[in-house]
Amino acid sequence: MRWRGERQSTNIEDRRGMSVGRVAVGGGLGTIVIMILALLFGVNPQQLFEQLPSDQQQPGVQTSRPTNPEEEELKQFVAVVLAKSEDVWTDVFRKNGRQYREPTLVLFTDRVDSACGMRGAAVGPFYCPGDEKVYIDLAFYEQLRREFNSPGDFAQAYVVAHEVGHHVQKLLGISDRVDRLSQQADEVEANQLSVRLELQADFFAGVFARYVQNQGLLEAGDVEEALRAASAVGDDQIQRRTAGYVVPDSFTHGTSEQRLRWFKRGYDTGDMRQGDTFGARSL
Repeated sequence: MRWRGERQSTNIEDRRGMSVGRVAVGGGLGTIVIMILALLFGVNPQQLFEQLPSDQQQPGVQTSRPTNPEEEELKQFVAVVLAKSEDVWTDVFRKNGRQYREPTLVLFTDRVDSACGMRGAAVGPFYCPGDEKVYIDLAFYEQLRREFNSPGDFAQAYVVAHEVGHHVQKLLGISDRVDRLSQQADEVEANQLSVRLELQADFFAGVFARYVQNQGLLEAGDVEEALRAASAVGDDQIQRRTAGYVVPDSFTHGTSEQRLRWFKRGYDTGDMRQGDTFGARSL
């Protein structure tokens, strides 16, 4: 993907290296006490917070975790991908008589506190409809390359585009309807709804890829990189690799074949209206 020199989104919240521990000295009251002491003794409050044990630091205190040039380049890359998604979905929504509201992308290390609760990096990138933010630990991209055998910058772009696809579902009211239906369903039915939700996000990622292609930014092999990534994270592939067998009723994201099919449909049509996975008889 030709991304260097392209606009970077300003909707980036960088929480890398930040502690998400809780203050153990009275919560918010403890924080106030520390602030008062800092004012009385003329010191920087940050210095007092940094002297607390790691499990007593206030949420969001910056630690000294260093970054490296490769990770900083990844940050710039995802900022460009997010900017492209803003351009794409602003245009698509406008053509469909709607207004697009841009999400925020949060970069974090190891674990993060969101409106959807505390999440560890092990869950992978995710979208939280409660705060309309996409969350990603950039270390996931190394896992994508090494464990899922999906290298390449457009494989990385697919990950962001898929999560932004969930934001599109939120704005369209789809995710809220699915949440209500899931609460009334049994586990198997809820999983099936989740599969349809995830496949639609893959479709929206394909729509994104078509628009980027139309801008002349894709290079040879980029679409194949995204398809490889979509296939690698199919429920059947993951279960075979981790458990050695497949349990279809437990699928929550769809098979590799399904994920490929819906991404490709989005890419081939470029039409948001062609991605009704909930009305489709066959996935």
